[in-house]
Amino acid sequence: MATLRLLNQLIGLYIREVKNTYKNPAIIALSVIQPLLWIVFFGSSFSYAPKSFLESFFHTDNYIAFLLSGQLSASMLFVGMFSSLSMIQDKKSGYLRRIMVTPIRNYIIFLAKVLGASTRGMLQVPIVFLSVMLFGVAIPEPFGLTAFIVALFLLSIGLSSIYLLITMKSSDWQIPTVISNFINLPLMFSSTALFPKENFPPWMQIISDMNPVSYSSTFGREIIISGNSISANWVYFFYLFIFALVMIIIGMFAATKTLKIE
Repeated sequence: MATLRLLNQLIGLYIREVKNTYKNPAIIALSVIQPLLWIVFFGSSFSYAPKSFLESFFHTDNYIAFLLSGQLSASMLFVGMFSSLSMIQDKKSGYLRRIMVTPIRNYIIFLAKVLGASTRGMLQVPIVFLSVMLFGVAIPEPFGLTAFIVALFLLSIGLSSIYLLITMKSSDWQIPTVISNFINLPLMFSSTALFPKENFPPWMQIISDMNPVSYSSTFGREIIISGNSISANWVYFFYLFIFALVMIIIGMFAATKTLKIE
């Protein structure tokens, strides 16, 4: 009965998070437009590059196919920022205080925030995939496509957990923005989201090898370029699973100890 009660609490708070997304169409539009703009403008920068150069440097003659998984992975960085903004908004409005005086556990609040933000991040994926078909990118077979979407969801869970961990004690709207500027760009440019790591300097390759955005980008890229999951390195997928699991556990523990009624 206790487990069922906790599950019902989680579902209730999760549904609220999802509903809040649909109440603001601007958030949905921006979450879709942002990766599309990157793919269209940045991806088109190599449109007239010689195919021999593209194949030797990116291992495909279509840079947008190379960029697709990387940009979707990098966009999960901003999903994490939205999760922390949601927490601060609930503090400012007094909603978090009202929830915390009920029997709901702190870690349930944390889980609902993470899952809600991750779901919000997934809204862009089908629209982006359909859009890039106009640029000659083929949709992978269903199992491979599903595996990549799950990998993105795991990445989003891990990154959202990190953001919530950092901003859990804050009520300042500026904190998530400052953290975003400090973390997101280094993580994106030190990953394989935009370019292969073989051309990075040695110190940057070390960072790339520890960067979860690299694992999601490379895993999805192998599926998209080959068209199936057979060519994908599933070690990347399991790394993302462990990353998400560890960050969720740490975040749940921190929420239990840190979240207080203000």
